[in-house]
Amino acid sequence: MDTLSYKTISANKATVQKEWVVVDATDQVLGRLGAKVAKLLRGKYKPSFTPHVDCGDNVIIINADKIQLTGNKWNDRVYYRFSGYPGGQRAYNPADLMAKGPDKLLRKVVKGMLPKNKLADKVIGNMYVFAGAEHDKQAQQPKEIDINALK
Repeated sequence: MDTLSYKTISANKATVQKEWVVVDATDQVLGRLGAKVAKLLRGKYKPSFTPHVDCGDNVIIINADKIQLTGNKWNDRVYYRFSGYPGGQRAYNPADLMAKGPDKLLRKVVKGMLPKNKLADKVIGNMYVFAGAEHDKQAQQPKEIDINALK
């Protein structure tokens, strides 16, 4: 048996193959879409996935204003932030974030599904969110993927 043929390939910044993909968020459930986008950003769908390297794709999300939440979660779900000062705890819901822009809501959801380290801060920068069907990234020739086909 030749043991040299069984070496584990570890990707690095020079050997990683990054692509540009477009995801249509029309009538998608927020959490399910966020989980799949987080996996795309990390590169978990690629056979050359390496945990400590940014080997994920650049993801463009269009129609983010048409995202769905099941039940009455637009108003019942509560997010908290705390300033660190007494009385500095603030509560808000997804409807408040969506009023500020769909970019705020999707970034919060996807960032929560990424690991809590420096790489996640870098990876979240590879996500571009647009409220309408148009985006300004045509120069990168992104390919459209069906997010429902991913697991």
